[in-house]
Amino acid sequence: MYHREIQTPRHLRVQLMMPLCLSAMLFSTTGIAADHDVATPAAGVIHAKMAYCQDCHGPSGQGYPGFSPIPRIGGQTIQYLEAQLKAFAESRRDANASTAMSSIHGPSEPMRAALAEHFSKLDPEPIADGPKELVAAGKKIYAEGVPTSNVPACSACHGPEAKGRAEIPGLAGQLYPYTVAQLEGWSTKRGNDLQNADMAAVMTPVAHAISHDQIAAVAAYLSYLK
Repeated sequence: MYHREIQTPRHLRVQLMMPLCLSAMLFSTTGIAADHDVATPAAGVIHAKMAYCQDCHGPSGQGYPGFSPIPRIGGQTIQYLEAQLKAFAESRRDANASTAMSSIHGPSEPMRAALAEHFSKLDPEPIADGPKELVAAGKKIYAEGVPTSNVPACSACHGPEAKGRAEIPGLAGQLYPYTVAQLEGWSTKRGNDLQNADMAAVMTPVAHAISHDQIAAVAAYLSYLK
C-alpha cells in the first residue's frame, strides 16, 4: 500500500518539479537568507522551508523512487544533513544531483541546523523498493564486507543497524536506485573535490573496489531496513 501510494500521479509531478521546489526553498523572498550573519530564523520561516523540503522529499522525509530518485532524509543524522547542505552550497556535490541543490548559495548555518534537527526526528517506513532476491547477499556483504576485494564491512562505520553516527550517514531505508547511483558514480558525485575532502573521502576506495552486483545487493538490503 505504501509503495503504491507514492507512485500516484501527484507525486510523479512532484518529482518533475523537484528543481523548482528546491530553488524555491533556497531563494524565496520568504525563505532562507543568504547572509550568514543573520540570526536564528523565525519559526514561521523555518516551517515554510520545511514544507518546501517535504514537497520533494516527502511529508516524513521518506524520499521518492522513480526515474530521478529523491533520497530519504527522514531519520538521518543531524551532522550529516548539515554537512550535505553545506557541501551543496560550496559545490562539493555533483552538479547532476539536481540543478537547484548544486547551486545553493545558502542556507545560513542556523537554518541548516533547524532543518537537520527537524528531519532527523522523523521515522518514516522504508519504501522497500530493492529486489528481494538480493537481500540475503546484501545483508552478508553489509555485515562482513568482501575480504577478497578489500571491501570492509559496511557495518563497521554505518553501524549494525545502518543508523549512522555523526557525519557518517544512516543508510537504513534508503531508496534502492539512489544508493546504487551514489556508489556507482562516487568519484563524480561525492569524491570530486580533493582540495576540500570531507567524510565522503573515506568511501572512495570502497566505491572503487565493490562490484556492480555487490552494490545492487547491499542497496537492496538497505532499502528494507527500518
